[in-house]
Amino acid sequence: MAYQKVTTTSYGGRLKNALSGVLMSFVMLIGSVILLFWNEGRTVKTTKMLKEAQKVCTELGDISEVNADMDHMMVHATGQATTEDILTDDEFDLSINAIKLIRDAEYYQWVEHQETKTRDKVGGGQETITTYTYSKEWVDEPVDSDKFEDPEYRGIDNSVPAEFDDFTIQAENVAFGAYRLPKDLVSQMSDDRTLPLELSNEVTKFYNNEMHKVLPDAAKDQQLFHVKGNMVYFGENTSRPHVGDVRITYRQVLPGEVSILAKVNGDTFEEFTAKNSYSFMALEDGAVSMENMFENQHANNRALAWLLRIIGVLLAIFGFRNIFGIITSLLKVLPFLANIADLGVGLVAIVLGLALSLVVIAVGWLFYRPLLGILLLAGAGVLIYFLGKRSKEKHAAKLAAEAAATPAE
Repeated sequence: MAYQKVTTTSYGGRLKNALSGVLMSFVMLIGSVILLFWNEGRTVKTTKMLKEAQKVCTELGDISEVNADMDHMMVHATGQATTEDILTDDEFDLSINAIKLIRDAEYYQWVEHQETKTRDKVGGGQETITTYTYSKEWVDEPVDSDKFEDPEYRGIDNSVPAEFDDFTIQAENVAFGAYRLPKDLVSQMSDDRTLPLELSNEVTKFYNNEMHKVLPDAAKDQQLFHVKGNMVYFGENTSRPHVGDVRITYRQVLPGEVSILAKVNGDTFEEFTAKNSYSFMALEDGAVSMENMFENQHANNRALAWLLRIIGVLLAIFGFRNIFGIITSLLKVLPFLANIADLGVGLVAIVLGLALSLVVIAVGWLFYRPLLGILLLAGAGVLIYFLGKRSKEKHAAKLAAEAAATPAE
């Protein structure tokens, strides 16, 4: 059965919270302006950097020998990334020859979920009903049940036999034909796959004995430590988990074909730095042409630009909504009036948030893209004009209604 907690906030308390929100709103608006302006500069400079790099980029060609003539040149190359490094996890005496070794740990735990609903009360107060529910789930770290709200679940046994860190180990020495790949390029290799495990009998026996110390009531011949596929499992049964069970999975990135964009530096590579001081180097798994790699870089730049724009616009909208939200809070004495006002506040916040965002983006573009900046400023002007027109129409309609309601003399 769900557990509920009801709290009440007075009208005065709501007004105090609304005033505090106004202060935070100005921080949000300032953050929105800074983020949007910086993002436009970043986007344009990154685009210019990529275009500059693409103009001078050439094919490295054969990588079986270091070509001194290509030193300090921006190149594209495709070949096999290989390593002789042995990556180890001493915890389970595991050793493999790979580019990367990745370990992820999960714990089967009681987890608390909450859902909050609010209800306005006549007089301006607010009632908040928080419903807490509990379920058993696999999570990334142990859950402290002492912080659960429901007394029935608070302090419930969520103990685990051991905790393990997630990690990614990367080979230090990765060859690319006669060249060496720097760690920043190696880190971009992402073609991971499951790692089938074969642990020694000594490791299995050791951990099984340790588990019997944690679960002394288990039958002496019961296996409590399991190795299945790419998973190490602490518990009675991998198919029927119990609270406290732990599972660790392994993945690996093996030597394979990769394509790179980078500047040659002797027998290795480094970032290409453009005239505007922006720099990059890139790696993709498989055989990818120079044109496609640059297009992918441009696509990533555009995607990041739009993501940051959306975040900036939302910051502006919520900032204005919180500022004008004080009006709604004042009207909470009569909830139905507050609900009507809230619709208007929401519309005004959206229009002003969009207008501010367009102005900031346009100002940013005036520094980097003058023509588009002028068009955006015009769009912002249209939004502001629309808002003013709507306000005048509402005011005129109100005056007309008042005139109609006044008896003729």
